[in-house]
Amino acid sequence: MKRNFTGFLLEWKNSENRKPLIVRGARQVGKTYVIEDFARNHYTNFMKINFEETPEIKTLFNTNDVADIIQTLELSYRVSLSGDDSLLFLDEIQMCPEAITTLRYFHEKIPHLHVIAAGSLLDHLLNKLPYSMPVGRVEFAYLYPMSFPEFLVALGHAALADFITSYTFPKPVNAVLHQKLLKLVRLYYFIGGMPEAVSVYAQKENLQEVEKVHESIIKTLEFDLAKYGTRKQQELLVKTLRYIPKGGGQKLKYVKIDPAERSDSLKEALRLLVMSRIVHLIKSSSATNPPLEYGVNEKMIKPLFLDIGLANHLLRLRLLDLDQLITANEGGLAEQFTGQQLLTFPPFYTDKQLYYWSREKRNSEAEVDYLLEVNSTIVPVEVKSGKSGTLKSLHVYMKEKKRKTAIRINAALPSETQIETSVFVEKQLKNVEYRLISLPFYLLNEKVISGPISE
Repeated sequence: MKRNFTGFLLEWKNSENRKPLIVRGARQVGKTYVIEDFARNHYTNFMKINFEETPEIKTLFNTNDVADIIQTLELSYRVSLSGDDSLLFLDEIQMCPEAITTLRYFHEKIPHLHVIAAGSLLDHLLNKLPYSMPVGRVEFAYLYPMSFPEFLVALGHAALADFITSYTFPKPVNAVLHQKLLKLVRLYYFIGGMPEAVSVYAQKENLQEVEKVHESIIKTLEFDLAKYGTRKQQELLVKTLRYIPKGGGQKLKYVKIDPAERSDSLKEALRLLVMSRIVHLIKSSSATNPPLEYGVNEKMIKPLFLDIGLANHLLRLRLLDLDQLITANEGGLAEQFTGQQLLTFPPFYTDKQLYYWSREKRNSEAEVDYLLEVNSTIVPVEVKSGKSGTLKSLHVYMKEKKRKTAIRINAALPSETQIETSVFVEKQLKNVEYRLISLPFYLLNEKVISGPISE
């Protein structure tokens, strides 16, 4: 399946300043597949070492003599790595921490050799690496579940994917095409972006087969969590994992996960899920100007699950008739879809952070779903599951922060509206004016988002 990440890998391959690359991402987001596919199409010589399948290879990395390591590997696998067009792929590298340290010596001693490492649960290892981390000698890249355009290509709708990625606001969208794309967005809601689930549906167009894949992935994730702590801690990890989809789009309150458990224990469970990249935290920021990180309130977070399809599976939604399936959490699904797409925006070499805005004052609470940094300015993004909905919180934000442009993601055709209204701010009724760009869910991509923003 075609992934946009391949383009990043090609840029890395051709870079004069190339360093060994560590690809990070949750289990089963497609790291191994995309690297192997890239290697087959762009290298003359390719060697893959899987430390999970061949644990005996780990002893080679007890030394930092990379010349000896390469010679032994070449003789063992009968593949030459001496040319300038050779790639060594170290898969499941979390099983061999010594190999991470050795990456710096590949860079220093054999700079012509292209080296990529990948693995699941890497963040846990990197956080407590018992060896010297090769800072400045390696690069990182991040892979997430498939984006909506990638999903379209996998299902045979490459022309539709080209249409939405090349769209320029405010070009009109035909109503028939609009409805077609909204139906496909709905399909993405329940299949999600995990490559195996998408592949199974592309081959069989059977939603029950997708359910089986989802169940298998969830069990695999839970099996991983069984490696951490005591039995009680493992139970809390699973309980937290299964709660997150229920709280989609809501500020996290630990008491809702389990009122009988101490918040410190639940915080630790959440931290491990974040490090496993199963959960991504959306932080509240009060920043008026970039960077958003400067205004973060660490106590106000919203959790975003790894994948919308897996989230719906955990909510026990049966995928029998999507046209008739209306859930109790439509707003949460719309926010999950939006956040999941935002994480897939380039560049792939940054570990992305998502933000939202929240004001918690008695009788005047307000919240905006996402805040983006676009063209050196902060842009609020409000998400609505249908074609309409109140914008009271957005009005408050635009007045308080003196912003000029906002984005609404919903199910309506693309449009631009000049908002002129009044809103209570600090107990006073004040006028507010701003430009509102409305975009349908399927046009949620970096090029479309950044195009009309020129503040």
